[in-house]
Amino acid sequence: MISKTTIDNVFETARVEEVIGDFVQLKKSGSNFKGLSPFSDERTPSFMVSPVKQIWKDFSSGKGGNVVAFLMEHEHFTYPEAIKYLAKKYGIEIEETLQTDEQKVQANERESMYLVSEFANKYFQKILHKTDPGKAIGLSYFKERGFTLETINKFELGYCLDEWDAFTKEALAEGYKLEFLEKTGLSIVKGEKQFDRFKGRVMFPIHSMSGRVLGFGGRILSNDKKAAKYLNSPESEIYHKSKVLYGINYAKQAIAKEDNCFLVEGYTDVIQFHQTGIENVVSSSGTALTSEQIRLINRLTKNITVLFDGDAAGLRASLRGIDLILEQGMNVRICTFPEGEDPDSFARKNSEVELRDFLEENSKDFIRFKASLLMEEAKNDPVKKAGLIREIVQSISKIPDNIQQEVYLQECSRIMDISEEVLYSSLAQLTKKSDGQSQRKPARKSFDVVKEEKQIAPRVDEQFELEKKIISLLLLYGKEEEEFEDLLLKEKENGELVLEPEIQKARVFEKIFLDLQEDEIAFTNSDFQQIYSDLIDRLNSNDSFAMETFINEIDAEKASAITNILMEDEQYELHDWDRQNIFVKTKKETLSRLVSETILSLRRFLINQKIDELSSQVKTPDPETDSSVILKDIMDYLSLKKVLSDKLNRVM
Repeated sequence: MISKTTIDNVFETARVEEVIGDFVQLKKSGSNFKGLSPFSDERTPSFMVSPVKQIWKDFSSGKGGNVVAFLMEHEHFTYPEAIKYLAKKYGIEIEETLQTDEQKVQANERESMYLVSEFANKYFQKILHKTDPGKAIGLSYFKERGFTLETINKFELGYCLDEWDAFTKEALAEGYKLEFLEKTGLSIVKGEKQFDRFKGRVMFPIHSMSGRVLGFGGRILSNDKKAAKYLNSPESEIYHKSKVLYGINYAKQAIAKEDNCFLVEGYTDVIQFHQTGIENVVSSSGTALTSEQIRLINRLTKNITVLFDGDAAGLRASLRGIDLILEQGMNVRICTFPEGEDPDSFARKNSEVELRDFLEENSKDFIRFKASLLMEEAKNDPVKKAGLIREIVQSISKIPDNIQQEVYLQECSRIMDISEEVLYSSLAQLTKKSDGQSQRKPARKSFDVVKEEKQIAPRVDEQFELEKKIISLLLLYGKEEEEFEDLLLKEKENGELVLEPEIQKARVFEKIFLDLQEDEIAFTNSDFQQIYSDLIDRLNSNDSFAMETFINEIDAEKASAITNILMEDEQYELHDWDRQNIFVKTKKETLSRLVSETILSLRRFLINQKIDELSSQVKTPDPETDSSVILKDIMDYLSLKKVLSDKLNRVM
């Protein structure tokens, strides 16, 4: 168990915007940050982070919470793992008791697979650096590739002994279960025999964005022609090839900073670029590029530069990946290296400045690249040239943004020497085919009168909204002292009742508590009632109140409910009202008025409820009940409602 002191220290030190910034490209939006949701596929930002409140909210999926909740949702960490990750990030020493054998048994399957993978990673590094075969074979190979010891350690490269079951034996001796060694693919089980999958290979661990070991890539060093040159971990509960990019954990900050991502094919390409000084680079690890991998990059930048080998045999087939990038609404450029060179070899032979200059000068817009590549095939054949133009237009049709489509069509028209009208017509046909007639609305002519179907708005639960607003006020401003104008009923000499103002100073929580207690108002929402009780208790018994501490100490379900309340206002920042010269007053500017208005509105709502209840009794009278008494009660409540309405008008 991790000590409370460590947990408190982590929460005090960790900054939600810094941690989430490692996974999502965040842009300033007023006092907050916004970005694309890491939990859903979207092109318009709906993800908000509040540095002041130290919470986040994803309006597309409804998820939200504190910094630990983000890591648990995004990285599937357990609570202790999230705390450990943050402690490591901020250099905080962890105080914890040793894990017992019983606790190890209780660890779930997924966690057991992570533990096995982490052990394997340390084991392969130990073999590389501490054993004679590791140094003579594995370390020598990496040094021949031009990797320094610092680079080898940074990427946690390793070596698996050229023995049938050396790793499996060691793992079993250390108490790791064969079941999980098999499920991660590290060991192959055949009957009663077990073998090491990566026997005699140098090892490249594959990490998640947060740095957890998900699987491995292994390169064989022997001349065995029957064995695959590269071997990857099989698909498992923790490793999905299509959703992982090699090097993303090392590159994420550089990608966000440079606002561009270089995409290469192999492990060594990534490592050599890093060693040269260019860190915003990732690899698809030899697999065909997938939409999930592109979305991973899309969280950090809108710009991808795809790097191809100079003599890549499958260069034309790789163009499919470019269409996938365009589909995600991203900007793509392509750069090819001289014949006989690949990103690894070219980076090894050139300095950082030379490499950057080459990438800058030789990166082409995808239309120019595709046109130059396919024109080689078409030569002077008009039929082939027509096919080439169709292919380019097909790529343009993948782009979701109409303006971007138009710019690319104009560029294509200029390069291919063909009229824009023909290209637009071709694009329209392709779009029509892909979308289908039923999904695509016909274009409207000017001045068409359109009959809109009447939309029935969902009914608002007024009491729920008012109770939610009270919780929000307590969380944000509970300890604030304000001047409240209480409107008291007083009788004049002639017997007339009038409202007279009386100014009183009070803290927000005191004002709310006393007013609700005076009317004996209880919350109808059970979560709000519990949160309200906890808040009043803390605000009353402590000299200071930190909202972040309160959120961190309550259970996850209530913390999520609080996040929804606190981030409600931030949702409107997504619309950039300030840029449209619409300036909204903050709650703080009208605090005393807002508190009074909320309490009066709740009182009036409850009176309306009571009037409705009594009115229904009059409509269906009970023989044993005196209707005149009910009518008198209704009249009294109506008088009270009028007084409250007058008060509300005065406040508003």
